[in-house]
Amino acid sequence: MLIFVRNRKTTTLSKYQLGLDYAKQQDQNDKLAAYRDKFHIPKDEHGNDLIYMTGNSLGLQPKSTKYYVEQELEDWAKLGVEGHTEAKNPWLPYHEFLTYNMAKIVGAKPIEVVVMNTLTANLHLMMVSFYQPINERYKILIESDAFPSDKYAVESQLRHHGYNDKEGLILWKPREDEELLRYEDLEELLESHGHEIALIMIGGVNYYTGQFFDLKRITTLAHKYGCKVGFDCAHGAGNVELNLHDSDADFAVWCTYKYLNSGPGSLAGCFVHEKHAFNKDLNRFTGWWSHNKKTRFNMRDEFDVLPGAEGWQLSNPPILSMAAIKASLDIFNEVGMEKLVKKSRILTGYFEFLLKQLGENVIKIITPSNQEERGCQLSIQVLNADKTLHHKLTKAGVISDWRQPDVIRCAPVPLYNSFEDIYLMVEKLKAILNAN
Repeated sequence: MLIFVRNRKTTTLSKYQLGLDYAKQQDQNDKLAAYRDKFHIPKDEHGNDLIYMTGNSLGLQPKSTKYYVEQELEDWAKLGVEGHTEAKNPWLPYHEFLTYNMAKIVGAKPIEVVVMNTLTANLHLMMVSFYQPINERYKILIESDAFPSDKYAVESQLRHHGYNDKEGLILWKPREDEELLRYEDLEELLESHGHEIALIMIGGVNYYTGQFFDLKRITTLAHKYGCKVGFDCAHGAGNVELNLHDSDADFAVWCTYKYLNSGPGSLAGCFVHEKHAFNKDLNRFTGWWSHNKKTRFNMRDEFDVLPGAEGWQLSNPPILSMAAIKASLDIFNEVGMEKLVKKSRILTGYFEFLLKQLGENVIKIITPSNQEERGCQLSIQVLNADKTLHHKLTKAGVISDWRQPDVIRCAPVPLYNSFEDIYLMVEKLKAILNAN
C-alpha cells in the first residue's frame, strides 16, 4: 500500500509505505543511519535493543563520552591543579571549547552564548536582568501549561518583588476544547495588558503538546508593547532550528541533557542577545567568573564585567560535565542541524502516518501537523487510556514518556532512532490496543 502525504514546507510530495520492509529500506537509504552506532542503546534482559523514544527527556549517551571524561580524569590524576593550564584541554577556558558549536546549534553568535549552571538557575539569573518591574508594568506572561519549573520560577520572582503571584501572572491559554495556542489570542492579551507586562517568558517548544512557537513573531509583537522577551528552549535546543539571534529575543535558556545528550542533570545553556552584550549597567547577579579574564586572578580588583553572555557567569564550571557536553556537541558539529532537522521531519512524518493507520477515533495526535510548528516529539492521546497503557508499552520494550492526564510523549531522535524503531513501536502499540 502506497500513501502520499504533502510536505507543508516544500509542497513536494513525500511518500510513506506500510510494512517492515519499507522501514528497513528507509534505514538503508538514510545517510545519517551510521550515527546510531555512536550511541549506547539501552537493552532488555535478553540483550535486545529497547525502542527508546524519550530523547526529549534524557538523551542517550554517546559512546565517545567515556573517553572525553576519562581524558579529564587522567589529567586531574597526573596534573592536579596544574590541569587548569596544562591539561590537554585546559580547564581554565574549558567553557570556551563549547561556545562555537553550541552557538551554531541554537542559531546565535558566539558572544551571545555560554554554557553554565542549570536551566532554572539560569532562568532566575536572566530575570534578575530582564524582569525589571516598574509601577503598573510588573506582570509576567507565560503559556498556561508551561513546564512547572518555569511557572514556579516566575511566580517566585513576582513574590520576590513584592507582588501577588496570581494577580501578576498572565496566562496565554488555548481555546476551549483545544490543546494548541493561537497567536491571535496572544495578540489580544497584549492589546489588553501590554502596558502592564514587563516580561514574556515562553517555552520555545511546549513540553506537553510539542508545539514549536514562532520565536521571532512573539518577540516582535512583545517588543512592540515594550515587553522584554525570554524563551525556555529546553525542548528546542538540538531539536529544531531556533535561530535565537534572528528572533531578537532578549534571552533564552535551555538544558543539555535532552536532545543534546550530555547526561542526567548536566549543565545548561544561556543566550543573551548581542544588543545587551556591552551594557554594563544591566542589573545582574555576579561572581568571579563574569569578571575580566585578564585580571580575574588579581583578586582585589574592582569588578569588571565581561561582555556578552559570559558576563552572567558566577563560578568556575564543573569540567567533567562539560567534557560530556563536548562529546555530544562534536557529533552535532559533524552532522549539522540542517541535516538533523531534515531527517527529523521525515521520521516524524512517518511516525504520524503509521499512528493514523490505527484510526483517528482511537488515536489523537495533539502536536501540530504542520512540520514547521513541531520538532520530533509527537504527543499522543489514546481514547479511554490511562497510565496502564504506558506500563504495557514499557513492558513491551518501548521507552516512552507519560504525562498526566492522558498523554504519551514520543520523540524519534534523528541521531539515533530509526525507521524500524518507529515501525516496531506502532506495531507494539497496536497489539496492546487490540488485546484490550
